[in-house]
Amino acid sequence: MELNSGDIAWVLTSTSLVLFMTAGLAFFYGGMVRSKNMLGMLMQNFFAMGLIGVIWVVVGFSLAFGNLGNEGFIGNFDFLGFKDVGQTLPPEFAEFTGSVFPLILFAAFQMTFAIITPALITGATADRLKFGAYAVFIGIWLIVVYAPLAHMVFAGGWLASMGALDFAGGAVVHMNAGAAALAVVLIIGKRKGWPHEPMPPHNLPWTLIGTGILWFGWAGFNAGSALGANGVASQALLNTFVAASAAMLGWLLVERLKDGHATTLGAASGAVAGLVAITPCAGFVGSMPAIIIGFAAGAVCFLALGLKKAFQFDDALDVIAVHLIGGLLGTLMLGLFADPKVNGLVTNPGLFITDGGGELLKDQAVAAVVTIAYSFVVSFILAKAIDLVMGLRVTEDEEDLGLDQTQHAESAYT
Repeated sequence: MELNSGDIAWVLTSTSLVLFMTAGLAFFYGGMVRSKNMLGMLMQNFFAMGLIGVIWVVVGFSLAFGNLGNEGFIGNFDFLGFKDVGQTLPPEFAEFTGSVFPLILFAAFQMTFAIITPALITGATADRLKFGAYAVFIGIWLIVVYAPLAHMVFAGGWLASMGALDFAGGAVVHMNAGAAALAVVLIIGKRKGWPHEPMPPHNLPWTLIGTGILWFGWAGFNAGSALGANGVASQALLNTFVAASAAMLGWLLVERLKDGHATTLGAASGAVAGLVAITPCAGFVGSMPAIIIGFAAGAVCFLALGLKKAFQFDDALDVIAVHLIGGLLGTLMLGLFADPKVNGLVTNPGLFITDGGGELLKDQAVAAVVTIAYSFVVSFILAKAIDLVMGLRVTEDEEDLGLDQTQHAESAYT
């Protein structure tokens, strides 16, 4: 089969965009921590580019995408060390992707998803996680949590064969990272002084710059997941932008009504909540449903901030409210708005679409429960084991001094 140069160009571009998102995430989170922990946060995110990239080539891609479409729980070792991952596309991958481009490009594109997913967890554990323990955690987590879920959803495994849809990672990336973040937070405990001492963001301009990079890169994240330069990619691109716009408005409206202010942090968080919620839906819904999904995400994720106060878990930068709740909301709302006129892969239209029913909504709910339960349980066990062996958390003195000095012997500011 002849390679499609247009599709190759778009997926090459999208791969670069998604990798840039991890840098954007670093600054999005970095601006929200206290100044003594800025480099610690940046390092955790940038380090994921190093460690996860290598693990992905050695074994991660094979476990996630080996034995493609086998309706199982995990891949195999066919692509160990990128064996047979080259400049052609095997027929089963060509049929699966609907386009023709090098398998090594598909693997690289999926690598960028694998990199940013564990990096998302760092916002929940900010200010107190040992760098060494973090490195061990994400390395093992990629193999035992991310790869199986990627296979079940992205590679035609059990959840996909059941009928669940996830265009770009509402389950595999966002709910997965959010559930893992909750598990680690329960093991690592609260920051010293939380919730009684104020811990405001030290540099909101950095957070807004990070938001802009994320918003920009999300075009590759979602529209790139069409795996071709086509109409579905165009719809996904538009949906991504308008969902973020609507979510910002939804967050700020509820924030203003509840707290009396519309904040810059709220604008940034709202936009990201919309980007999260539209991720599973981007190439499956029309433009107006994207706005509805985004607005709902902004409002619901803002209200979800109250969960950490109600249940007394210290999710420092609101990963659970934005990624777990946002990903869950988008996954379920896809069951309402999935439209075969947008994407022929939709065989069961959403409940609110002509000739639609509740079958897809049921499948989405099952996929959500499985994703959250699997990620939470395995992440909790892994975090507990690492805590027992080497400790997850810095000492109180190190927490007072800050991660920049104690973990990296550097300072972000002089």
